Amino acid sequence: MARQNTPASHWTDGVCRANGINIHYLRTGGNKPTIIALHGLAGNSVCWSPIARALEQHYDIIMPDARGHGQSSAPLHGYTYQDHANDVIELIRTLGIKSPYLLGHSMGGMTAAMVASRLGLAINGVILADPTFLSAEWPHEVYHRQLVEQHQQMLTSSKEALFKADKAKHRFRASAIIEHLIEAKLQTSLQAFDVLIPPNPEFDELIRNIYVPTLMLLGSEGVVSAETARALHRINPDLQYKVIQDAGHGLPYDEPARLAAAIHAFLKPKTAAKPRLQATPGMFSMRAAYAY
Repeated sequence: MARQNTPASHWTDGVCRANGINIHYLRTGGNKPTIIALHGLAGNSVCWSPIARALEQHYDIIMPDARGHGQSSAPLHGYTYQDHANDVIELIRTLGIKSPYLLGHSMGGMTAAMVASRLGLAINGVILADPTFLSAEWPHEVYHRQLVEQHQQMLTSSKEALFKADKAKHRFRASAIIEHLIEAKLQTSLQAFDVLIPPNPEFDELIRNIYVPTLMLLGSEGVVSAETARALHRINPDLQYKVIQDAGHGLPYDEPARLAAAIHAFLKPKTAAKPRLQATPGMFSMRAAYAY
């Protein structure tokens, strides 16, 4: 029997041409509501495996590798959130996805919020798992330099040493997930960390311009505080939030069961309550989508 933290053999392994580069993706498949799952910085599509296995009975889950990550192209430039959002929009268009739900963790959460703010009712809903909604005062450039230096040092280490260090740091994290994350880090280009360089998106404005049901899932020890979530709810009452206790930023890795259950509880009544919307060419303007 295959391990629950590994990709299933029946999933599709594909490549989509978007904005002049190749975007690799995994897909669970089936005629079901579609979720597009966007990973965090230094992750990849395989890191969603526990969540995808838990949800694939009910949803067709598409897991792309962001540019500079996994098996996708790694151009020398173009790593802003706008670039990442453009890739997701082109993926939706090229694959002909009708009214998907967006799921994003960390960097992928910010990307999902940007895509949702631009595509309007062409998507059905958004789930943000501890997105990188950080204040303008947060030292992005310092953190960027530190992460690049750490990444360069990591590239000189053996997988065995990296596994031992990560297992000591995350004692309760499944070994298979640690292995996936190490492989994902080794596949991440140095240029991918440019996403941390200011200016960063005004996340409150993104939330203000999302017009579909939105769920923000927070770890009690994560990046986004409950206070920030409450403020965003006041900006957009369609945004709900839930705090997962005794959890940090790595929700998909440390709490896959609780995260998957929260996602399904949010989506189940929505997918059962109405037929899936069939997108038409006029539903959203690609010119408007790229004008952010």
